[in-house]
Amino acid sequence: MNATQRRAAAILAAAALATPLVLSGTATAKQDPNAAPARDAAKLAKKLVRETTGQDAFKHLQKFQAIADSAGGHRAAGSLGHDASAAYVYTQLKKAGYNVSYQRFDFEYTETQAEKASVVSPAPRTLDIKAMTYTKSTPVGGITAGLVAVPVDADGTTGCEPGDFASGTFTGKIALIKRGGCTFAVKQENAAAAGAAAAIIYNNTDGALSGTLGAATAGKIPTGGLTQAEGNQLAADLANGPVSLSLEIRQLQQIRSTNNVIAETKGGNAANTVMLGSHLDSVTAGPGINDNGSGSAGLLQTALELAASKEKVRNKVRFAWWSAEENGLLGSEHYVKNLTALDKSEIKLYLNFDMIASPNYGLFVYDGDDSDATGAGAGPAGSAQLERDINDFLDKGGIPHEGTDFTGRSDYGPFIGVGIPSGGTFTGAEGIKTAGQAAKFGGQAGIAYDVNYHAKGDDLKNVNRKAFDINIDVIANAVGTYAHDISSLRKPVVSVPTTGDAGSGGGLHGDHHEVTE
Repeated sequence: MNATQRRAAAILAAAALATPLVLSGTATAKQDPNAAPARDAAKLAKKLVRETTGQDAFKHLQKFQAIADSAGGHRAAGSLGHDASAAYVYTQLKKAGYNVSYQRFDFEYTETQAEKASVVSPAPRTLDIKAMTYTKSTPVGGITAGLVAVPVDADGTTGCEPGDFASGTFTGKIALIKRGGCTFAVKQENAAAAGAAAAIIYNNTDGALSGTLGAATAGKIPTGGLTQAEGNQLAADLANGPVSLSLEIRQLQQIRSTNNVIAETKGGNAANTVMLGSHLDSVTAGPGINDNGSGSAGLLQTALELAASKEKVRNKVRFAWWSAEENGLLGSEHYVKNLTALDKSEIKLYLNFDMIASPNYGLFVYDGDDSDATGAGAGPAGSAQLERDINDFLDKGGIPHEGTDFTGRSDYGPFIGVGIPSGGTFTGAEGIKTAGQAAKFGGQAGIAYDVNYHAKGDDLKNVNRKAFDINIDVIANAVGTYAHDISSLRKPVVSVPTTGDAGSGGGLHGDHHEVTE
């Protein structure tokens, strides 16, 4: 064998030895291709949960409160208070190294200037009425008129058909209409067509009634909402004789501009974008520290901790602070409407955090698989997995929770509408806590989860720090997990209905975009 032959033989021998090692390595990778993403996800999630604290997030709430105090007491979309809040969030994220942008849009700004009602006769008393968004206004000083109840149809609804309003009976009167069966807009429109001077719609469940007519063009007559108890009492009074009311509802309505704040990691695969959002605007009645400074602050602090970790994430992480949610999900609707088909396909999930620190809280997880069989059906494919992942995280910490329905009354709505898997948490609004929930979560049965909901009292004192901490952990765990690994969205879910007060959802989240009955 000459030198050339010996060299060729040596190369073949070396190749023979090396080949099994290469094949072995390839086989191992094929057996567990998600090992590295899962490992990195678990590590980052643990780090973010540890370092993203409610104490740090509370500092953002203090900032939101200070902004509201200096801007007329609120942070409503289209106001100086919201503009300052958005600028604060934008600046924090820009300094942290995110790609940050404003998304500007026009909308119909509304601000209630008067909402007063009282019984003039037979027994004078004050009524706690809530003006509906896009209502027509009474003259300054209001009106005084007789009250007429709309009878209940055979199907249990009231005011949904023109025929519900007897000819001549409602002319110049205030129509008393029970909630149920159709939109508030339809009810007041039928009342207006029958000659009514105003409409009062009362709830068909416990809690206050705060709603919208849907659009400025829908308002026909001054319209407000009352609690079930107050409505039932007025109906009982009418059964015993005539009732006269004084009513003043006035609302400013004008076109204004506002901004969503969008921030995303500079790295990460855009084809696997994971998105989390909260609305930053308040109602005009108060500073909105729980609704929804709480979700906004938790999301902001988590984003800052992710940036501080210097993690090179596999998936692009995008955060959003929506505006004009209280006017009807306008910010999130504008965002989703302007997504291209490619944009939509790249967003693999959306998690929503709206009101995460209610003082008399429950811990509610959006029911992605409809296992509670309450209200709306399941979310788009993948929503069940998002619910399961949050439930699993809470279960590992021994934290009780319940399902809450996808009512469409927060910013997950537009994402569900285009088929993007959605989920998140919520701690309750004007709904009434049950005895079973009080036993499970603590707090007081028989009163609202947030007694200051959509009111001046929604300030720093209105925040439950325990609920705030728990939900921030949920946010941090989700960000850390999905930044590296979204494989859980492909794992089957075994649906198990929640026990106890399943599916109650803590009462509806009665933001001003509630238009259906």
